[in-house]
Amino acid sequence: MRRHIYRACGFLFVGLGAIGAFLPIMPTVPFLLLAVYFFARSSPELEKKILDHPTWGPQVRDWRERRAISRRAKTMAIGAMATGAVFTWYTLGEPWYYISIAILVIAGSWIATRNE
Repeated sequence: MRRHIYRACGFLFVGLGAIGAFLPIMPTVPFLLLAVYFFARSSPELEKKILDHPTWGPQVRDWRERRAISRRAKTMAIGAMATGAVFTWYTLGEPWYYISIAILVIAGSWIATRNE
């Protein structure tokens, strides 16, 4: 029973990661890290599939092995969040724009200050 729940959680986080791949304000790799965690406990084949993915696999493996995020990935993440903030400004305006800026400042600062 637990294995089925872990597998369902893995698919949920893969889905959220897929959404994050297309939405600039939502992350991808953290959701894939969670998916790998759940798949490691329920389906080693699916875990391996994520780890072997040509785009996302190296980032997930780097995090698992060294707890590191590459400088390029950090730059891309902060750039995507900034794009999301600008998009929010054009589409929703105030006060939603301020929420987006707050997320950018808090999350962007945290991402930028993590060791590589």
